[in-house]
Amino acid sequence: MRRFLHGLPGVDAVGLEARAASLGTRSIKTTAKAYAIDLAISMVDLTTLEGADTPGKVRALGAKAVHPDPTDRTTPTTAAVCVYPDMVAVAKEAVAGSGVKVASVATAFPAGRAALGVKLADVRDAVAAGADEIDMVIDRGAFLAGDYLKVYDEITAVKEACGTSARLKVIFETGELSTYDNIRRASWLGMMAGADFIKTSTGKVAVNATPANTLLMLEAVRDFRAQTGVQVGVKPAGGIRTTKDAIKFLVLVNETAGQDWLDNHWFRFGASSLLNDLLMQRQKLATGRYSGPDYVTVD
Repeated sequence: MRRFLHGLPGVDAVGLEARAASLGTRSIKTTAKAYAIDLAISMVDLTTLEGADTPGKVRALGAKAVHPDPTDRTTPTTAAVCVYPDMVAVAKEAVAGSGVKVASVATAFPAGRAALGVKLADVRDAVAAGADEIDMVIDRGAFLAGDYLKVYDEITAVKEACGTSARLKVIFETGELSTYDNIRRASWLGMMAGADFIKTSTGKVAVNATPANTLLMLEAVRDFRAQTGVQVGVKPAGGIRTTKDAIKFLVLVNETAGQDWLDNHWFRFGASSLLNDLLMQRQKLATGRYSGPDYVTVD
């Protein structure tokens, strides 16, 4: 495995960043922008991962996921609500019958510093409570030490604990992996171990999703499908706050992986503040004016 991962082509950092910046300058016209906004809304994993989370807050978040704009029922639902394992049952009840998924962070999120048995118990608790998706974090220390087999074995064990009912998103915490080469290696490692999604970040560190690291992961899933026939999703998370940001990422998806990934089954945004901006921009397109600050909820 080490030989394969270190045999992957090295990343041209300058070229990668230049391409990401170039794609970010693409102009999106009004009709396409309306489509892109609705698509982005449908891709949001509406998230609350705070120590002060309460059942009431999770219920309110679930209601917002189902009806992001209560004044306009044509607004798409979000893809999912993402919560800690102990809030899964509350979230599941809040979105019942809507098609909105319930995702749960597990495996000692966000640091991932726990014994494997503890991590698997965390996953099983979330799945038993009804989680449709599990967002796990890799052991970055093991990865950076070159212990790829340990990381691989943990991912496969978590995948098994998910059973057949929950999809697995594997979080790399790209801001802690130091190099683009490491991000490429982690992407292939996660996919070979059975990840249904590869995800940039927890949103809990200084550097989270960037156009460049997301572009690199999109290249990885594209190449992985070309070689294996298996499609894997991508989820950038953390730091994506505006409609302009979201559209830049959608352009990256379309131009790198292709239209097959322009669907919330294969691409997600890990964000919460992003949804409010998408809703305000959506209303601006519909009415020609921006709403006041009380148009959207403060989550």
